[in-house]
Amino acid sequence: MNTQKDKSKKYLNPYVGGVLLGLVLLAAYMISGRGLGASGALKSAIVASVETVAPSHAENAAFYKEYAETHSGSPLKSWLVFEMLGVLIGGFLSGALAGRLKWKVEHNPKITSKTRIVFAVLGGILFGFGAQLGRGCTSGSALSGMASLSLSGFISMAFIFGTAFMLAYFFRKLWI
Repeated sequence: MNTQKDKSKKYLNPYVGGVLLGLVLLAAYMISGRGLGASGALKSAIVASVETVAPSHAENAAFYKEYAETHSGSPLKSWLVFEMLGVLIGGFLSGALAGRLKWKVEHNPKITSKTRIVFAVLGGILFGFGAQLGRGCTSGSALSGMASLSLSGFISMAFIFGTAFMLAYFFRKLWI
């Protein structure tokens, strides 16, 4: 048995990662006056796409009219769009530098890669729908909410982790 750690699989200490995340959140507040969040970036991309492909629909639909009234300029120049581009580029670079960038689907041997992907996509869609209903994703609702000592941020975080804990038993075979 090889007792030497594989350097290419090394991950950041979670406590150091938590402190770094807190510093990123603090920097976001100091630089932009806003916390972190991701769901608004997808909404901005969808609005920009619809405005490009079907401008008459974007002018007449209430959802797009409301967005245009509250946001000035191009939806793709939103702070959240640039934040998400940074997350994607940073995640890619982190994986590449640590040697974890591979085209493979990690899953339990009892299920197929297709099953894993289907459930991951379904989970992402449900999470996105929930973020829209909750007026923000976990980053915006819980993380930034807790950083500003908002009661709703603490309640959001409790429900996010509580629900995940309760459902983990039923879905664990998809991951372990």
